[in-house]
Amino acid sequence: MKAACIIGLVALLSTASALPVDDRVNGENGWYVPQADGSFEWIDLDDAEDLLAKGEAMEGRISTNAVSFYLYTHSNPTKGQEITTKSSSIASSHFNKDHPTRIVIHGWTQSYKDSINTEITKAWLSRGDYNVIIVDWSRARSVDYASSVVAVPGAGAKVGNMIKFLNENHDLALDTLYVIGHSLGAQVAGYAGKTVGEGRIHTIIGLDPALPLFSYNKPNKRLSSDDAYYVESIQTNGGKLGFLKPIGKGAFYPNGGKKQPGCGVDATGSCSHGRSVTYYVEAVTQDNFGTIKCGDYEAAVNKECGSTYSSVRMGADSNAYMVAGDFYVPVNSKAPFGNVH
Repeated sequence: MKAACIIGLVALLSTASALPVDDRVNGENGWYVPQADGSFEWIDLDDAEDLLAKGEAMEGRISTNAVSFYLYTHSNPTKGQEITTKSSSIASSHFNKDHPTRIVIHGWTQSYKDSINTEITKAWLSRGDYNVIIVDWSRARSVDYASSVVAVPGAGAKVGNMIKFLNENHDLALDTLYVIGHSLGAQVAGYAGKTVGEGRIHTIIGLDPALPLFSYNKPNKRLSSDDAYYVESIQTNGGKLGFLKPIGKGAFYPNGGKKQPGCGVDATGSCSHGRSVTYYVEAVTQDNFGTIKCGDYEAAVNKECGSTYSSVRMGADSNAYMVAGDFYVPVNSKAPFGNVH
């Protein structure tokens, strides 16, 4: 029954496309939805919203949404300890309430063992003592992207409930907590913030938050700047796999935010999309991404922000207290990607 309903949603998505090609604006009147083979299929806005509503109605009744959590610390930097919302689980783990916590959430098709998680874990542990909690949400591995999208609110609620449990029962400090998500994982992070409560999480970092099947004009159904005290977005494949319009209170546009140098043709956008993770890891370890303040996001996209570097660096810890607005970020085509002037 579960498989049949999901397959039905896939079939409907693949056939619902009435808008002429020349009239299509990705993210405005519909979306190019990624497929497992790397191709894209168009779906009109109204059709997509109807299909997602039907998927949401089925959610919880005909499908599971398993979410697991793996803790990494200096005591276990490469082998995660699975933790649950049971005090005995936390007590027997290496969780330390006196250390800041970083929660990392992967995107579509990925798992907790993928490179986004290992690289960000290594980066933060190189900085000092942290609780790094990697989220594994199984529905991210649905062959059908739309099925994963439908699972995002539930997965985000489970992450939020874990945060509330650790805060209320094990003294996790919300004022030093970062939640970091890539692509669909950034949207999961948004729902986690909504679950914990507006502005209670200190920082959410959205690494090229997923665009397909998310509407900019519905911030209650995507990562928004109200989901944490400070939300930062690093937008690297805007208009295709990620948003072009600013998502975070601080919105950063490496190379203008659409396509990244060194990615070649990048027909699927996957290289540019993934660069958000690469840049963030480098920012955490080297703090070397200088930025130029822009009047608005369109100036950042068009690289029309002048040449004077600001005092702000993309991904810096101090951004929560000093950053608002849109920033153009010059980047190199190979590591080190950041530029400091």
